[in-house]
Amino acid sequence: MDLAARWNEFRTGFSRTFWVANTLELFERFSFYGSKIVLAVFLVETVGLGPLGISLVGLYGFAVFCLPTIAGPFVDRYGFRRSLVACFAIFSVGYFLIALAGIPAARGVVASIGPKAWVVGALLVTAIGGSLIKPCIVGTVARTTTHETKSLGYSVYYTLVNVGGWLGPLLASQVRVSVGIAWVLVGASATSFLLLLSTLAFFREPEGAPEGERRTLAAVLRDAALVFRNVRFLAFLAILSVFWVMFWQVYDLFPFYVRDVLHVPRFELIGSLEAFSVILLTVPVSALTRRLRPLAAMTASFAFAGSSWVLLLLFPSWQAAAGAMFLLAFGEVLQAPRFYEYVADLAPKDQVGTFMGFAFLPVAVGALLAGPLGSFLVTRYIKGPRGPAGAWITLSAIGLAGTVAMVLYDRFIAGPREA
Repeated sequence: MDLAARWNEFRTGFSRTFWVANTLELFERFSFYGSKIVLAVFLVETVGLGPLGISLVGLYGFAVFCLPTIAGPFVDRYGFRRSLVACFAIFSVGYFLIALAGIPAARGVVASIGPKAWVVGALLVTAIGGSLIKPCIVGTVARTTTHETKSLGYSVYYTLVNVGGWLGPLLASQVRVSVGIAWVLVGASATSFLLLLSTLAFFREPEGAPEGERRTLAAVLRDAALVFRNVRFLAFLAILSVFWVMFWQVYDLFPFYVRDVLHVPRFELIGSLEAFSVILLTVPVSALTRRLRPLAAMTASFAFAGSSWVLLLLFPSWQAAAGAMFLLAFGEVLQAPRFYEYVADLAPKDQVGTFMGFAFLPVAVGALLAGPLGSFLVTRYIKGPRGPAGAWITLSAIGLAGTVAMVLYDRFIAGPREA
């Protein structure tokens, strides 16, 4: 397809509901990643939870990316519009509750419950809201595209997610410096409330029936039992989790390093470069690597992600930190599109939808493991007397282990190579 035809497909091939849904996703990711980039610093220092705060960020990430599997049946039952309204209402309340933990005027209320219990409850509420957004937006993209436009539709969705991931931290930095870190969370709450009103005003339930039969919670549990009996698939998911352990350090560890070691006060600006680099790299990298086998591309992604930390080990500067974000993003764009392609090929032909329903598990497990790891590395190396080198050695070793594991998986577990 030539460029003019591709542009015409982009301009005319999507419905109003498609664009409304993706605009909602853009601003939801804007508030999610804007709050996420400051969350560890907020919990550790403003709320006073210490290293435990970083572990709680990991637990929060796990819930956000694990719960959509369970939330899917509820979205199927109540529809996308009502689920989005619930999502943004819960998000608005959740972000505000998190913010209260760091606002002096609310100190008495928070103390009556205990800061730790308050934060855990607030994060859980927010994660429940987050569990609804993915099934709604991805489902709307599926329902509002045709076979010919589906690929481009998901590209639009993925791009807007990363635009939100880039712009959110930029605004968060300005808000934090101008009025205080707790107000980043208040801003996320206000944005979520505006998204609720926008959903009521502009979003319409997409036409057409859902793909496949409506899922129930019992069906999800049966699917989980089926998926977890597939040893090859579980081994693959476990290895891919290693990539996301490295990725989530951008939010768990990196803010402390940039601010406390590199002495760059607006740490969000460098952290946002990962998402910005993904936007720049997705199209050219996809074009250059389209002939690579999915497993080869994903193996290379581990190598690039691991090398990002080596760069920091060799050159402790903000320029190297920016370069590390670029290398990590290069690894992400090598891995992310090919991951779903490989899962679709790996699954039995009559169970592709079932297996794809569990595709977010590596992101969730990676977040869960990244939190305690980030807490340990920040305490021992970033804030400790040993210096940051040990943190980068640890993360680069994890990247190397992931690369080796992918090679071994390809050689001994994956089975016949893809054509």
